[in-house]
Amino acid sequence: MPDLAAIARRLAAVTGRSRWGLAFLLGALATLAQPPVGAVPVLLLAVPGLLWLLDGVTGRRAAFALGWWFGFGFFVVGLYWISFALLVDIASFWWLMPVALCGLPAVLALFTGFVTLAIWYSGCSGHRRVLAFALAWTAAEWLRGHLFTGFPWLLAGYGWVPWTPVLQTVAVTGVYGLSLLTMLVAGLPALFGEAAFTRNRAMASLGAGLGLFALLAIAGLVRLNGSDAGMVEGVRLRLVQANIAQSLKWDPQERETNFQRHLSLSRSPAAIMPTAVIWPETAVTYFLSQDERHHRALAGAVPPGGLILTGAPRITLGDNRSVLFWNSLLAMDGIGTFVGSYDKAHLVPFGEYLPGRAWLPSWVGTIAAGASDFSAGPGPRTLRLPGLPPVSPQICYEAIFPGAVTDAADRPHWLLSLTNDAWYGRSAGPHQHFAITQTRAVEEGMPLVRVANTGISGVVDSYGRVTARLGLGEGGFIDADLPRALAAPTPYGRWGNGSLLVMMLALGLFLIAGRPARRISP
Repeated sequence: MPDLAAIARRLAAVTGRSRWGLAFLLGALATLAQPPVGAVPVLLLAVPGLLWLLDGVTGRRAAFALGWWFGFGFFVVGLYWISFALLVDIASFWWLMPVALCGLPAVLALFTGFVTLAIWYSGCSGHRRVLAFALAWTAAEWLRGHLFTGFPWLLAGYGWVPWTPVLQTVAVTGVYGLSLLTMLVAGLPALFGEAAFTRNRAMASLGAGLGLFALLAIAGLVRLNGSDAGMVEGVRLRLVQANIAQSLKWDPQERETNFQRHLSLSRSPAAIMPTAVIWPETAVTYFLSQDERHHRALAGAVPPGGLILTGAPRITLGDNRSVLFWNSLLAMDGIGTFVGSYDKAHLVPFGEYLPGRAWLPSWVGTIAAGASDFSAGPGPRTLRLPGLPPVSPQICYEAIFPGAVTDAADRPHWLLSLTNDAWYGRSAGPHQHFAITQTRAVEEGMPLVRVANTGISGVVDSYGRVTARLGLGEGGFIDADLPRALAAPTPYGRWGNGSLLVMMLALGLFLIAGRPARRISP
């Protein structure tokens, strides 16, 4: 085993640009813990490395900068795929590529900068510094997921999605709670660099932390043993994935071809007739309320006695006869009657609406979000559709928000996520998005059906196991049964982040009881 104490001393001695460069590389390394790689053990290298670099910091500005560079590396590498959206029309938007690649990571890195600043100010050492780091990191993740409409992507807990037994933990703690436990254990190797810790004592602490996750894995295996709740009788779903490139999706010369491709896949013969056909987000690019021909054609693709559910734009008149646009899910029966609808509530800033549009030049709005904003729906709701169990829809990235995917007063039996990840091509983005939606299924204890334009589409049971899947970049459809929801809500489904709050309060009290020394340097 390498001399970790010597490595810690060397990292603490690094100064200047070398320190920032190493922090950037450690942040980039930490992204390997995220889907699609899921190499969670790399955090046992990245987190201690960050804390050892922090040992050499002597001022608050340097402490903040260290965390910022770590976060910048983490988010640049983890979110590189966001810049792929510009490739759809690179001739017009090439100049925005540096902004897309580095702008959002630079902002998100502010949160990790405040993490290291908080640790530096705390003056903690030993186990308490590791604990303070885990608490600060989790608080930063929570704030990042809620402030300024929120962006809870690349949370540490998502690294466990491929490790299904450990993932069962989120049924109690939610993904933020799993992040807390993950970063707590990931920081334990930093104890090898503490002068007050012998090698054996540090090894014992690390062993205890790894033992905790071994226990979580065992508990997860016990939960999964014999956990097949069966399928909903009389429900067969067809998930249509037409695999249409984003550059063609709204092309006036291709819209009809795209529509007909969805119809053809929907009408393909099947050994067991589906009871509902589901299309992805904005699969229909026409305003059906004003387009009788496509309205009738869509009704013609409804299976006998069943429904078709599709993403489509919707237009209504608001106050003062103003025109309102909605990103919606529409459910239609075989005679063309709309039997239910859902309007997206959590809109994408700069994609579906422009914050502060009224105070900005008109040309800024045209570039960022188009000439008009979409309107926001009222929030999570449960739809009751003929022939289907009660369902809670989400459109696009609404599924990434923990604890915000169901109506607490009207619990559904399944989750339905419609999305279009075609903007991001064959990158890590769609894999990360699919993994995030898997986590919602375990948290809420109910199955999730995801239908995406270019993938990944699939069905996930109430324990996060994928029962049907159509991969990224594949065209076609899946005919799949709908798994049953758990008979009772999970603890997280009942209390949301209440368990996280209890965990953080308990660990925070333990931290305060230690009365760490104050730093006296400026």
